[in-house]
This record gives sequence, structure tokens and C-alpha cells, in this order.
Amino acid sequence: MTKPHAPIAQTTALTAPARSDLAPSSLRPRIAAAYELTKPRITRMVAITAGVGFTMAAIGRPWTAAGLVVSALGCVVGTSLSASGANALNQWLERDRDALMHRTRTRPLPEHRLSANAALGVGLALGFAGILVLWAMCGPAAALVSAATILLYVLLYTPLKPVTAFNTLIGAIPGALPPVVGWAAAWSHGAPTAYTAIVDPLLQPAAWALFLIMLVWQVPHVLAIAWMHREDYARGGYRMLPMTDPTGRATAATMAAWAVTLIPVCLAPVLLMPESLGWLYAALALALSGAFAALCLRLLRSTERRHVRAAFFASIIHLPLVLMAMVADALWHAWAAG
Repeated sequence: MTKPHAPIAQTTALTAPARSDLAPSSLRPRIAAAYELTKPRITRMVAITAGVGFTMAAIGRPWTAAGLVVSALGCVVGTSLSASGANALNQWLERDRDALMHRTRTRPLPEHRLSANAALGVGLALGFAGILVLWAMCGPAAALVSAATILLYVLLYTPLKPVTAFNTLIGAIPGALPPVVGWAAAWSHGAPTAYTAIVDPLLQPAAWALFLIMLVWQVPHVLAIAWMHREDYARGGYRMLPMTDPTGRATAATMAAWAVTLIPVCLAPVLLMPESLGWLYAALALALSGAFAALCLRLLRSTERRHVRAAFFASIIHLPLVLMAMVADALWHAWAAG
């Protein structure tokens, strides 16, 4: 039997505690607050997914040792800076709403550990620095995709969060672009013309197969978070699917549909990169994606919190293991090919 959710109290007015633009006087707490503003764990995952895209594109291409080091370092550093800037700008825009939510009210801006102006400056500086690093060390394609990621995240996804529940799907687009940044960073290396440096990397189907894995995976992952914290999201004035779904059936069906879709999406790279991927990746991707889908399908019968948490933790385990399996199989194929 499906267990109905408790009714969610509607937020009648969006108000937050008065903010002060006075930052702490000591430099060390301000640096720590600025670092926290970048959402380090999310930034780390963004850098890893960009690194996966870079690795998959780099295997089999001609490299000098110096060229490989410069491009790989530029990809990781540039993507990390860009993601840090986007996350800081996101917190700057959402500082009032963050102050209303239990899970975000201890962030630097709601606690006045950093001024709003300082946060804006940090976000802009890091974002521009990331784009410049990518352009200088990895080429224009990676820099342009990174710039598009920041703009979509900050100017489209963030403002739509309190407007429409479709923000989950819209936000999945910039969240899925880091592997494309990494792919472009590797593919553009040594490109003889502007076309091959900018356009050609973005026309590779394998790059967009990585994008689709990230995009499809995010929907059930984010909905599980929104489901578990739906009262808190309502407190902050956000529009998420679980908030308008008191029985949880629509949310469960959506999570299950996207999780099942993730199975063929995770297998698609085998068809698009047969020279790099084979049965090892296919078997692991099928097993991991099938297990994740099974836990999401269980929600169609039971929406108990423990089952939602199980699906959430499965999503956390699924993505890194699939990406690790992909890179490991590709490196094995490269080594076996000599």
C-alpha cells in the first residue's frame, strides 16, 4: 500500500531575517566562508565528470606528454573554477530562501559570515577565471560549453526553481554538461582549424551519450532529495514535484520512468565507442542501472521514507561506479591494443 504523505503547509509570504552586509573582520573565516560558498562536494563531482569526458576523448588520440598534462590540468582546474563560480552565484541569488530552510540556513550568507557583495564578487571572479583557464589551456570549445553551463545554471535554472516544478529537468541540463566540457578539452587538442577546434568536438555523438547519462541520472536523484525534504522546500518557496503530489504516486512514477530509461542510456556508449568499451562496462552498467531502477520501481508500491532513502543512496552509488567502470574498461582496451 502506498503511504500518503503528510500535508505540506503553504508558505504565505517569503520573508527572511534582515541581512547585514558587514563581513567578519578576520580574513581566515572569510576565506573559509568563500570556500563553503563554492559547494566543494558538488564542485568535486563536476570536476570528476569532466575528467571522465576528457579521458574518454583523450584515449587513442596523439599526445605529447606536455600537451596531455596541460590539457588535463586545464580541464580539471578550469571546470572546478567554473563550477565554484556558478555555485557561489547560486547561493548569492538564493540567500533569502536559504535563510528559510533548515538544510541551508547555516550557509555563509544566511549566517552573515560573508557579505552579499563579497559573495557576488567571488562568484563572478571564479566563473570568469574558469572560462579563461579553459580557453587558454583547452581551447575555445571547452570554454564556451563551460560558459553556457554557468549561464544556464545561474540565469535559467535558479530563477525557475520557485516558479515551476519543471526546474528539475531544466537544471539537469547544466548539470549534465561537464563531461562535454571534458570531451571538448581533449578533442580540441592540436586542432588545425577553428572549425575542428570549436565545432567538431561538439558534433561527436559519444560526448552527448555522456551528457545523456548525467541528465537522465539527475532526475530521480534530485526528486528523491526533494521528496525527503519537501516540507523544507515548501518553507523556502520552491516548486518541486513532491510538494504538489501528496500521495507520492506521481513522483514515484517519474523516478521509476527515468531510472528505467537510464538502463539503455548507460549502455549507449558501448555502441558509440566500440573501440573503447566492451562487455566489462556493459555488464557493470546493466547491473548497476538495473539495481537502481528496481529500487525506484519499488516506490510504485511503497512510498515509505526508508524506501525513498534507499533509492537516493543507490543514485549516489550508481553514478561514480558507472563512470569508474567506463574509464577502467576504456583504459583496459587502450592497453590491450598496445
